[in-house]
Amino acid sequence: MIEEPGSAARYTLGLGCERGCDPAELRSLAESVLHAAAAEPRDLAGIYSLDARADEPAMVALAALWQLPFLCFDAATLERETPRLANPSRRVFELTGSHGVAEAAALAAAGPDGALVIGKTKSAHATAALARKR
Repeated sequence: MIEEPGSAARYTLGLGCERGCDPAELRSLAESVLHAAAAEPRDLAGIYSLDARADEPAMVALAALWQLPFLCFDAATLERETPRLANPSRRVFELTGSHGVAEAAALAAAGPDGALVIGKTKSAHATAALARKR
């Protein structure tokens, strides 16, 4: 069950994307995930991803637009979230060293008591997931 919106910083948004992802595509995907959870950017504690994407222009731009922190985790930290992933991927593991990026980043940021609200959602070149902090 999703709680009613209004309590700031209850959610963590995990993102993954291919290098050079169109910022408009990433923003549209993120907005879609928030909309599905009846949430808004003001409800986010931040945007989270894999450290290999710390300088990804689309992610940096989205965090700046929404005035949110953009924090990244190393692959080992994301890999520790594998038991909680709804959509683990062997292919993502081969590419990154973690069985997930968007879901794992959202969960790592939400903490050990956090839970996925929206699992991995894909666009052509990006993924997003939303977790709720408890």
